[in-house]
Amino acid sequence: MSKKTRSEQAKKNTIYSQSSIVAGAIAVLVIALVAATYLFESDSTPSLPDGKTAREAALASEHSPTLGNPNAKVHIVEFLDPACETCALFFPIVKQWMADVPTDIRLSVRHVAFHKGADYAVRILEASRNQDKYWQTLEALLASQSQWVQHHVVQPDRVGPAIRSVGLDMEQLMADMNSVAVMQRVERDKKDSIVLKVSATPDYYVNGRPLPSFGQRQLAELIREELKK
Repeated sequence: MSKKTRSEQAKKNTIYSQSSIVAGAIAVLVIALVAATYLFESDSTPSLPDGKTAREAALASEHSPTLGNPNAKVHIVEFLDPACETCALFFPIVKQWMADVPTDIRLSVRHVAFHKGADYAVRILEASRNQDKYWQTLEALLASQSQWVQHHVVQPDRVGPAIRSVGLDMEQLMADMNSVAVMQRVERDKKDSIVLKVSATPDYYVNGRPLPSFGQRQLAELIREELKK
């Protein structure tokens, strides 16, 4: 065998060896990715000590303000930003549906602060629960939204005047909104919204089912389906 041929063979052997190494590395990488995907999917809804998955626990809403019959056929969980215009539009619609079938629909409200400064309004709402005036405060805030939200930014100094008609003890409200209990509820809603991947408001879950796409018609259809069950 000539030196030239031997050299060519050596190059071929080197190329083959390098190709084998690359192919082996790719195979290892693919296996690792498959394993990682399997582990991620397996852990995406881990079971909690009480048997619930993380998703079920995030939707449970035991700590949330609830309106309607506790034994209703349909439980709507709404993630709401009080500074959200669409939330202000949808709330009276959902409330009317509840009035149409008063024993069949229950609503739980969760808070998320996507608008700048909305965390202030959220804490006001949570604090109003201590005076048993949550729903009145929520409706007052939504009805007067244009007064205390400017260019999608909350103006904290305008929130108080917007809810004056509710009859809250404002001194108590200001103290309660910074309490540990309020902060814990706010943080719980925030964490649960992350688990459920809530990215916009309002976001609805009807008996645990998310909307296939957002819209009043889609929400009405989902509620009707659950009522028929």
